Formats: sequence, structure tokens, C-alpha cells
Amino acid sequence: MKNKKGWLKVAEAFMAVLIVAGVVLLVISRSETQNVDISPGVRDVEVSILREVQLNSTLRAEVLATTGEVEWTSFSSAAPGTKAKVEIKTPVSLDCSAKICNPSSSCSLNSTTMEEKNVYVESAMITSTLSNFNPRILKIFCWEKSS
Repeated sequence: MKNKKGWLKVAEAFMAVLIVAGVVLLVISRSETQNVDISPGVRDVEVSILREVQLNSTLRAEVLATTGEVEWTSFSSAAPGTKAKVEIKTPVSLDCSAKICNPSSSCSLNSTTMEEKNVYVESAMITSTLSNFNPRILKIFCWEKSS
């Protein structure tokens, strides 16, 4: 074998390609692990909160006693027990708010601070108590806290 330098260059080029490919695969795998889908966990939290409000007669009556749309900032006076339940059950990694609406309205979150964030929404209809038929929708909006 007279031309050993040529084979050495081929081997070096092959090793360089393998190293570059390994680094690219490592970077891709790390970026995929950082984008974890939290939506099933957030949904479970929201559904749990809504079920507790639906099954608690005091909280049901509190929601049904409201009139018009009740924004999260007004919950302290209109539905303090419901606000406390949402705040207690919200995990520390999330920010949540709620809104009480009429069934015929769109019931959307009136906040511009949610740009660039994934907002997860669940809703439940609270229809009546034995003495009061005033159907209301309770919507919970949750998003990840900013780092």
C-alpha cells in the first residue's frame, strides 16, 4: 500500500461526519425533551376544580346567585368561596383565573397578558338548585407561570 495518506484522509473525513451527526442528534433530542406537553395535567386540575364546585351546594348556590358576567377581579365580592377553591386547588406551576357567564355569551378571557402563552380552558354549566333556576357557565383559564 503505497498511498496510506489517502486512506487516512478518508478515515478522518468519515470520523468528522460521525461526530457532526452525533452532535446534531444530541441537540435535537434535548430540544424535544424540553417541550413537554402539560395539557393533560392542566386539564385534570381544571376538571377537578369544576367538579368540586358542581358538587358543593354552597359553591353552586354562590355561582347561581351571580348576575351578568363576573370577571376574576370581581370574584372576591360575587363568589368568594369559588375564588378560594380555585386558588387553593391551583398548582404552584400554574396561574389560573375564572369567569362566570350566561350560557348564551361567548365567555372569553378579557386579558391581553396571555399573548405568547398557551391558555388551557375548561368549562362547566351550573344549572340550578332546588329553589333557583339560573343557568351559569363557570370557565377556568390556566397557563404556565412565567419563569
